[in-house]
Amino acid sequence: MQALHVLRQLQVPNLDNIWQYVQNFPITALIGMGAFAVRTTYWLGSRPKALKPLCDLNQQSVEIEGGEGVRRPALIHSSKELLTHYYSDALTIYEMFIRGLRVSKDGPCVGWRKANQPYEWQSYKQVVDRAESLGSALLYKGHSNTGDKFIGVFSQNRPEWTISELACHTYSLVVVPLYDTLGTEAISYVIEKASISTVICDVPEKAQLILQSIDSKTRSVKRIAIMEAFDDELVTQGQQSGVEILSLKEFEAFGKDHHQEPVPPKPEDLALVCFTSGTTGNPKGAMLTHGNVISNLAAVLRVLEVKQKQHLNFFSFSNEVLISFLPLAHVFERLVEGSIFINGGRIGFFQGDIRLLMDDMKTLQPTTFSVVPRLLNRIFDGVYGQANTPLKRWLLDLAYSKKEAELRRGVVRQDSMWDKLIFRKIQASLGGRVRLMITGAAPVSPTVLTFLRVALGCQFYEAYGQTECTAGCTMSMPGDWTAGHVGPPLPCNLMKLVDVAEMNYLAANGEGEVCVKGPNVFQGYLNDPEKTAEAIDKDGWLHTGDIGKWLPNGTLKVIDRKKHMFKLAQGEYIAPEKIENIYIQSAPIAQIFIHGDSLQACLVAIVVPDPDMALGWAKKRGFEGSYSELCSNMNVKYAILQDILRLGKEAGLKSFEQVKDIALHPEMFSIQNGLLTPTLKAKRTELRNYFREQIAALYAKAKV
Repeated sequence: MQALHVLRQLQVPNLDNIWQYVQNFPITALIGMGAFAVRTTYWLGSRPKALKPLCDLNQQSVEIEGGEGVRRPALIHSSKELLTHYYSDALTIYEMFIRGLRVSKDGPCVGWRKANQPYEWQSYKQVVDRAESLGSALLYKGHSNTGDKFIGVFSQNRPEWTISELACHTYSLVVVPLYDTLGTEAISYVIEKASISTVICDVPEKAQLILQSIDSKTRSVKRIAIMEAFDDELVTQGQQSGVEILSLKEFEAFGKDHHQEPVPPKPEDLALVCFTSGTTGNPKGAMLTHGNVISNLAAVLRVLEVKQKQHLNFFSFSNEVLISFLPLAHVFERLVEGSIFINGGRIGFFQGDIRLLMDDMKTLQPTTFSVVPRLLNRIFDGVYGQANTPLKRWLLDLAYSKKEAELRRGVVRQDSMWDKLIFRKIQASLGGRVRLMITGAAPVSPTVLTFLRVALGCQFYEAYGQTECTAGCTMSMPGDWTAGHVGPPLPCNLMKLVDVAEMNYLAANGEGEVCVKGPNVFQGYLNDPEKTAEAIDKDGWLHTGDIGKWLPNGTLKVIDRKKHMFKLAQGEYIAPEKIENIYIQSAPIAQIFIHGDSLQACLVAIVVPDPDMALGWAKKRGFEGSYSELCSNMNVKYAILQDILRLGKEAGLKSFEQVKDIALHPEMFSIQNGLLTPTLKAKRTELRNYFREQIAALYAKAKV
């Protein structure tokens, strides 16, 4: 009645008629209308919302006026605002860890597990104390930030890796990661190049590897500390070579008895020397300062700022959990781990066996997951491999189409009907709590990336970069869930494209070699001024060797590689990686290697069919048999050849850029067989030598 009085005061016409109608309205209808209003209100309040972008997604980078094509990220307003740090109390890697200790209130820091056991944890303070003990032992043995400062770490991911690194940073020493996929000769080269006198290993076999090369090449090593148990024979062998062999536990105890006060580094001090295993020649030692690492870390944290209440900042709270399995010898994984440590989160290490990774994830239930495309492809193939009936495939495609429509609107979630019915199993296989994934190191198929964004229902970012710019220089933005690009420049660096005229890539057309400038760019290669001058020009621009293209929304698409081009006999320049990136979109193909040289008039290729996808693809075309039988079936080979030629034509490849013939190979290119680098890039020289006979046969056939 009070409402009626107000309406009369407002002189609403026909009010008495309205009131009479309401009084005569069935009570059940009124209740129904009320219930509908409640449901509508609830739906409006609880419906999935798109993540609010941090900038205009149609203009994610901006060209600087008078900057000769230089672009800055839209997240900053001028080139003077490039980020050097995110927190004022974390300007070095050491301070980053100390901040994590403070904000976590000495919470759990690093965890490990044995088979079929739960994770065990050490707190931040325990890690800091162990690092001080180990660092004190290094100082007592003669290491210092002014002299013998390079410490080798030769280990799989495990808590002792983190402790060893922190020990170095606590006393301004420099970490030099070693990894066995470098090869014996390369490890010896790295040790001598950096004059490493102390190496910290995880297992005796790696110490044995170093000792075997002592007499011929590796003369600088004086001691090896080993994490796992070893026998007296190894100690004797070390004595014969003039190398002290001791346990890491023993080394830490010694340092605890001879404790030294920390000698914290400054931002400009050298923190890491990461040797990159190139496709040819000796590895080069990229020198990275604490400032380099912190600026890159700050940029990633800035991109991940999400201020809406329903999308909390992923790195704001100490309950964030990361699964660590990508090699810590590479900066990509260590940058992701830094984003956890700086905010007091915790990191659980896998058992060391990639075959047990999924079991580790189910036990740990991580919230953050850094991956490489090879693992993503396996997950993708596994999902579609299980959709092995027409009904299952129809349901999967239907669920995908419904959630993909939401993704296009910017909605990312794990609580839809399709998640409960179809995608819950794949989410549970990663522990069921993953909220953030980042992929880098190599290109990922747009098809695979979009599908996993849909199926996993988590925020999934793609980054691009290299060791020389401290891991990342671009990263996709929150809210932009389109695939086929690597995002805009990070807010720690500027970017430009420069002409590569011989490949017909011109900056005026928005194409060219990707160049990066900012506080994340490395200091050069250790003791190699010639290679440094090739990488960084006189104006401070890092030349990456990658060919990029600016898309209309200001994001970068990496389309080619400068260094791997060659000429055919007619004089045409060929960029094989561009062609490979087109052909790899063929459904039955897992890997492909394009070959050509100046003595030949055409291209040929080695193709590795996908073990999971090729069988179904072939069966639909009437080809039966096992995987190995399909790889030797000439009709299957011809069908795959026609499919990649179709893709090449659709992508606008010129006739001389299309392959003349292919050979099918049943074994994947891998790090283990020496055909991929540790960052999963093709070793083109090794591939050419490995397939010399098949390539010769293809060319002989082409001339007939």
